[in-house]
Amino acid sequence: MIIGIPKEIKDNEYRVALTPAGVTELINAGHKVYIQKSAGIGSGISDSEYIESGAEILETAKEVFDKVDVIMKIKEPQPQEFELIKENQVVFTYFHFASGEALTKAMIDKKAICIAYETVETDDGETPLLTPMSEVSGRMAPFVGAFYLSRAQGGRGILPSGVSGVEPAHIVILGGGTVGRNAAKVAAGLGAKVTILDKITRKLRYLEEIMPENVSTLKSNLFNTAQAIKDADILITCIYIVGARTPKVVTRQMVKSMKPGSVIVSVDIDQGGSVETARPTSHSDPIYVEEGVIHYCVTNVPAAFSRTSTFALTNETLPYTLQIANKGWKKALKENPVLKKGLNICKGKVTYKPVADAHGLTYTPIDKVLE
Repeated sequence: MIIGIPKEIKDNEYRVALTPAGVTELINAGHKVYIQKSAGIGSGISDSEYIESGAEILETAKEVFDKVDVIMKIKEPQPQEFELIKENQVVFTYFHFASGEALTKAMIDKKAICIAYETVETDDGETPLLTPMSEVSGRMAPFVGAFYLSRAQGGRGILPSGVSGVEPAHIVILGGGTVGRNAAKVAAGLGAKVTILDKITRKLRYLEEIMPENVSTLKSNLFNTAQAIKDADILITCIYIVGARTPKVVTRQMVKSMKPGSVIVSVDIDQGGSVETARPTSHSDPIYVEEGVIHYCVTNVPAAFSRTSTFALTNETLPYTLQIANKGWKKALKENPVLKKGLNICKGKVTYKPVADAHGLTYTPIDKVLE
């Protein structure tokens, strides 16, 4: 099978979908790999490293799309890439369809086979291809919040750790999953007062056991959420429902109740964001102020630490890529129920119910397209 890796074109997206080690694995399995020129530069990977691993370098994205059976990417196809996608071509990437109606309709029209990293899911609810980037985003979020909390950046001017005789900042985290857990660890390490909220008591018990003393847990409900947000210097939101649009948990009134110069880091903005006042931003223009609160809503946070992110993601995506390449997409999905859940759109049909529900589209069960 022929696998292609185009260069990412989303704003300040420095990651690449495959490392030279991944190329070697695919080549050794009997497949061919095309890489667009300079695709790995942002992650510190040269074209010569790819060539040494057995890949062939092509000048343009069009050449890559034209020649391959499977496209591997990091971010969802951008509008200028829509026309490059061929009917029946497998596209394996992060899609976040629930928050992108135009993207959803474009992939339906192209009759592509869209396998989304973020909805590949194990029986126990783990999302193995989302987890590594969730770790990066979670660990970045407190640093981002601390940076913008400084007075020089328009923030309240509070040092997260405080100093002797002066209270530390209060960092509130909504969501106790992978992002929230990693954010809490880093926030605690900064010396802040940390509160993490989640609806699931079992998860809160686990967090209580593993977190240091400056992290407290709180059951997520309307009252507790409103009170915690009002007191927050930094609010990190990381609510995720697999494949679905994120519910709006933080209202404009809650944002308005925050102290001027406080910071919101909306990690869940990829799926629409849980904050009513949140809207997508980019690394080149990362923040805006609304209701007196700084909003950081970058949709590709891990791109800032591209090399770490690229290698962490390839570690997880490569085994699934090999299955698709070795068996063909249909057989690979039939034989692996975890990968099967990644199929969101197939030859013009929406095969992932939360995506269909998000846009009022007809849902077709996956088994119907795998017959």
